Amino acid sequence: MTDHRIRSGSLQFWPRKRARKMLPSANWNNLKIRVKGKGLLGFIGYKVGMTSAYVKDNTPDSMTKTKKIAVPATIIECPELKIYSVRFYKNHKVLKDFIVGFDNELKRSVKKPKEIRKIDDFKGEFDDLRVIVYSNVKKTGIKKSPDMIELSLGGSKEEKLEFVKSKIGKEIHVSDVFSEGLVDIHGVTRGFGLQGPVKRFGITLKSHKSEKGQRRPGSLGPWHPARVTFRTPIAGQTGYQTRVAYNNLLLQVKKISENDINQKQGFHKYGNIKTSYVILKGSVPGAKKRPILLTPSFRPTKSRAKLKYEMVELR
Repeated sequence: MTDHRIRSGSLQFWPRKRARKMLPSANWNNLKIRVKGKGLLGFIGYKVGMTSAYVKDNTPDSMTKTKKIAVPATIIECPELKIYSVRFYKNHKVLKDFIVGFDNELKRSVKKPKEIRKIDDFKGEFDDLRVIVYSNVKKTGIKKSPDMIELSLGGSKEEKLEFVKSKIGKEIHVSDVFSEGLVDIHGVTRGFGLQGPVKRFGITLKSHKSEKGQRRPGSLGPWHPARVTFRTPIAGQTGYQTRVAYNNLLLQVKKISENDINQKQGFHKYGNIKTSYVILKGSVPGAKKRPILLTPSFRPTKSRAKLKYEMVELR
C-alpha cells in the first residue's frame, strides 16, 4: 500500500519556533493590490469557540441545494475598533505618524502623548497611509489591555484620507468592514511546548524490540557531514506559531443586541458574547480568547467563492 503522507520532518513551515507576538500582521502591500474596495482591510477578533450551524444551501448545482444542512462553524467576537494614529508613507518608509486619539484604556499599553494632533496639520506629499487601531476589548470581559495593530486601507489616497477623517474619534464596527463572502484568518496556533519527533513531525513508532527508544528517528543522519542537519525530525517547540487559514466563508455578521446567540451557561472557557460577532464555516487556528486578525480573501478559489449558505440557526 502506498504511503501518501508528507515526509517526516516537512519543511513547509520553517523554522518551527514560537511566534514573536500573539496578534500577527498581514502582508498589506500584496493584499491592497488584490483586494478591491474602500475602507479598512482588516479587523481584530477574539475566538469564542466552535459549534454546529444549520444553514440553507443555496449553492448553484449543489447536491443539497435548497436543503437544510449542518456545518461546523466558529464564532469570533469582534468588539469595536478605534483609530489611535495615522501613518503616512513615502517610498515604503514611515514619513509621519500622527496620534489622533487616546482613551484611558490605552494607558496600560502606551504612554499618553503630550498633544493630540489633527490630521489636517500634515501638508507633505505621501504615497500611502495606514492606521494604528486598537480594540475595545474591555467590553468583552476577556481582559483590560487593548490589542493594537497597523491596518491598511483600500481605495485611492484621497479616499483613504477621507475615510480616516470620518472615523477619527468614532467606533468602527465589524459590519462596516465585512458583511459576506470569504475572509482569511491570521492567528497563532495552540502551543504545546517541547514535544518529541512523533508528535512534532508525525514519524512512525519503531518496533517494541528496537534499541535506544521507540519514539525517535532510527538515524540522525550520516557520518559525514558530521553534524545533525536541520532536516532531521528531532524534538523541539511544537505549536504557538503564526498560521493563515484561507477562504473561510462568512455565515453571519451580527451584533449581540440584534441576535442573542449566547448559551444559558455561556460558551465553554469563554463566557458570554457582549458585543458584535461573526460566524465562520469551519475551524480557525488558536485557543479560545486568543486575538486573531480577519482580512479579505487574498486568493479565493472558484469552489469556495461559489458557496452560498443562508444562516438558519445554531445547533
